[in-house]
Amino acid sequence: MPAAPPRRAHRHRHLHLDPAGATLPPALAKRRLGVLAVAFCVMFGAVVVKLADVQVLNPDRYVSQGQRQRFVSNVIPAGRGSILDRNGTELALSIPQKTVFADPGLVRNAPAAARRLAPLLGIDRAELVRRLTGPGRYVVLAHTVPDAVAAEVADLAVPGIAMFDEFKRYQPSGDVARSLLGRVSADGSRGYSGLEAQFEPVLGGRSGRVTYERSGGDADRTIAGGRQRVVPARPGRDVVLTLDRAMQFEAEQVLARHVAAARAKGGMAIVMRPDTGEVLAMANVATDPAAVPGDPGAVRPTSNNLALTTVYEPGSVNKVITLAGAIEEGVVRPDSSIAVPDRIQVADHLFTDHDPHPVTNWTTTDILATSSNVGTIMVAQQLGRDRIDAYLRQFGFGETSGLEFPNEASAQLLDPADWSGTSIGAIPIGQGLSVTALQMLNAYNVIANDGVLVAPRLVDATGTPTGRRRLPPSARRRVVSAPTAAAVRGMMAQVVERGTGEKAAVPGYSVAGKTGTARKPLADHMPGNGYMDRDGAYHYVATFAGFLPAEKPELSVIVVLDEPTSSIYASDVAAPAFSELARYALRRYAIPPAAVAAAADGVPQISASAQAIEDDPLPATPPPLPSTSPPPTSPPPTSPPPTSPPPTSAPAGRP
Repeated sequence: MPAAPPRRAHRHRHLHLDPAGATLPPALAKRRLGVLAVAFCVMFGAVVVKLADVQVLNPDRYVSQGQRQRFVSNVIPAGRGSILDRNGTELALSIPQKTVFADPGLVRNAPAAARRLAPLLGIDRAELVRRLTGPGRYVVLAHTVPDAVAAEVADLAVPGIAMFDEFKRYQPSGDVARSLLGRVSADGSRGYSGLEAQFEPVLGGRSGRVTYERSGGDADRTIAGGRQRVVPARPGRDVVLTLDRAMQFEAEQVLARHVAAARAKGGMAIVMRPDTGEVLAMANVATDPAAVPGDPGAVRPTSNNLALTTVYEPGSVNKVITLAGAIEEGVVRPDSSIAVPDRIQVADHLFTDHDPHPVTNWTTTDILATSSNVGTIMVAQQLGRDRIDAYLRQFGFGETSGLEFPNEASAQLLDPADWSGTSIGAIPIGQGLSVTALQMLNAYNVIANDGVLVAPRLVDATGTPTGRRRLPPSARRRVVSAPTAAAVRGMMAQVVERGTGEKAAVPGYSVAGKTGTARKPLADHMPGNGYMDRDGAYHYVATFAGFLPAEKPELSVIVVLDEPTSSIYASDVAAPAFSELARYALRRYAIPPAAVAAAADGVPQISASAQAIEDDPLPATPPPLPSTSPPPTSPPPTSPPPTSPPPTSAPAGRP
């Protein structure tokens, strides 16, 4: 039998299979191994690059990212400083209360949650559902809810609903000084108007922050012994006003009663200390236009500080400035006798007094006490345009008061070069120029202060990190001499004793003051007559301003009624309000009457012929507004029309 052939030796070979199990050619297998090696190298390189980025190039970024995941940071709210009256009584303060918020991502059943929360939060259910199902992880449902509401929300334990502390601005005295204090934002952190906005750098605090370490996962709890960092909140600092809360409350009450009785649109009243410029009260009220005229409940404090933010034409109260300038310049004396007719032609306009009378010899005191338009214009013509303008500006018109109150208006004066032919007749009697109530009263303070203008003060002190800092005393400047001021005070006392201001008298005290009833320029006026509305009627502003005791004034008061309709005359509606307010202030500050009511040197008593003039005069009919005159002032909110409109035309005379 033939022998078997010898076995052939061969090298061991690896078999490469494709996915189906077939043997791969060596070249293809080699390529695949190469691709795998490259992929491995790329991945390794990426890991190396990432590792270098994390550990070498940008380690801080990843550390902070980890810290953000592990650390929680919450804001510590800071309360605003308080606003205090001169006696330390809080007019506005911040109190902590709960704000309710939701995380829509955690709310499981929005309709059910809304049904339970809507009655507590006072939000429409459909609106609440919309908020609970909206995008994002944070939505505020209600700011600073009452404590009782917060407790009920907590008891509901609705998933996704939580609360945190915010500060709510609270005014313990309600609407008292509302127009001065102003408003703050919904979270109580920033002032939007009034003193809250003006003193935001002082009142506004700086929020703090607490940061702590927590565990991850579902527990999400604070790590005991973990790192913490606290930046404490810095509360706002206090602002102390010159205002007296009791005086402010009484001023608002008295003003509201007289506005209602006069069926006026609104009113302003200010009480000051003339020698320091301190404002003790600044009241602003307005009548609800939808209310029945004369309803006392319809007159309420307004949020608009009209006494500083609006201007008006003052009328005859401005005659005091005209005559003071004339006495200071030596044009007249209080006892100078002037032959005064009942009418005077100035350019193309006829100015008249209220009562027809023959040419009568009246003293300068008679002219002021009877508020004679013609007599005042005759004196003004001697004083001249430029000196009249100079004294108006010296008395503080044409500029702001210096209080820097938000939106404060400044008196509007024509440049003398822009005066029309009738301006020398209209401006001296208080038409054709505009002032704020504070500017008008502060001008009267010049006469009370022996001829020195004292800048008004509304803020006495502000808080500092170490205590309180009193503001510097008011700036002072001389306007007229002390003898001129004394003479004018004596003349103004005659106005109250025997002239048009008798209803401003205060029993036992000497009062110096002046009435003013002015026709009001209107935005929607009759073409060719800036003072007449399109129905052919005039509208009026009634003012009484003065101070007491007349010999040594310690208080000054102004009352302004906008569009009174029971009577248009300041002697009827503004003077009685002045008297009532002054009586309270005298009791409040325990101011005694003067020991002896001495008459001012050289000031005669009102003459019999002047005293015979009736005490119920019509105001001056101003000429049409020239194109260069100040624009009509913006009136306060409208009131119901009077049941019987005031006269549509009238001769001029005393207010």
